[in-house]
Amino acid sequence: MQDVRDFLDLVKKNRRGKLKIYIGMSAGVGKTYRMLQEAHSLLRNNVDVRIGYIETHFRKETHELLAGIPVIARKKIFYKAKELEEMDVHGIINAHPEIVIVDELAHTNVEGSKNAKRWQDVLDILEAGISVISAVNIQHLESINEEVEQITGIPITERIPDKILEIADEIVNIDLTADELLNRLKEGKIYQANKIEQALNNFFKAEKILQLRELALKEVAHQVERKVNIEVPKQVKLRQERFLACISSNQETAKVVIRKTARLASYYHSPWLVLYVQSNNETADKIKLDKQRYLLNNLKLATELGAEVIRIKSNEITKTIINLAMEKEVTTICIGKPHFNLFQLILSTSVFNQLLKAMAKTETDLVILS
Repeated sequence: MQDVRDFLDLVKKNRRGKLKIYIGMSAGVGKTYRMLQEAHSLLRNNVDVRIGYIETHFRKETHELLAGIPVIARKKIFYKAKELEEMDVHGIINAHPEIVIVDELAHTNVEGSKNAKRWQDVLDILEAGISVISAVNIQHLESINEEVEQITGIPITERIPDKILEIADEIVNIDLTADELLNRLKEGKIYQANKIEQALNNFFKAEKILQLRELALKEVAHQVERKVNIEVPKQVKLRQERFLACISSNQETAKVVIRKTARLASYYHSPWLVLYVQSNNETADKIKLDKQRYLLNNLKLATELGAEVIRIKSNEITKTIINLAMEKEVTTICIGKPHFNLFQLILSTSVFNQLLKAMAKTETDLVILS
């Protein structure tokens, strides 16, 4: 019976609609505009796409894109003697288009609605086998709610759980620079003229926008990485470069290794580490004070250049390098050019051969920096 249930779950999953989410750092970056552009493109390709709910905020360029896209009428609800409009989930499911556009994903529904939140409406639509294109701002994500409030000074009451991004089949970040966003605001492309000054003095400050932009970029990158880890077989994943600089207490050699590894990591936009293995011969009571000072300065330099610095006490230097490289999934190990007699000593050890074998299995490169 369990096999039957598993098969039915698989069938149900395949029938479920697909979810695409446009995410941005704030209002006005162009999420709704992009959704409507996509709707027009889908219509030109004979896809049955309709608007379930859209909010243009009377932005001229966005509003003009409504023309020609079929709309599923909103549902009218009377609440506290007022007539309000909400998305008609039942109407969408009955109409059953291939794709429906649903704006304002974090919206709270009027009291008395079937679901308290619009994201719950979207789950119902997906379960009915209809795909959804939606949009949300980064500040509405539940897990970073407190962080956003510290940045903006504004409590965010409408939020979506992180699981909504996790179940999304595609997430697209709509990105603008802080200057571009502020220019759009000043040109009246986001709010009406009487609201611009207030927005500039509150939410729309360059330092706040930059921090929100960073959160949006990080979140989308995280979700893409998670999706790759889940869906792409390990043997076909693109190799992510990760550099490991191995240094000693030698002032000049260590400095060269750190700087050259930093340049390599910068070129590949990759994370990098600096490893210093302290043997019994380099304990505080055996190493000269000037060497200790040079070492500390070099480790500080590595930190300033963006490295993760790791110090390990061990007499098995090469074995320690192997273990750390495997643990941290290092792709390239960088070492300084050793003196000839030391090089001969290393080559004669079985541990160095183990290093080469381990590197061969993990496709790790060894770079000797002059």
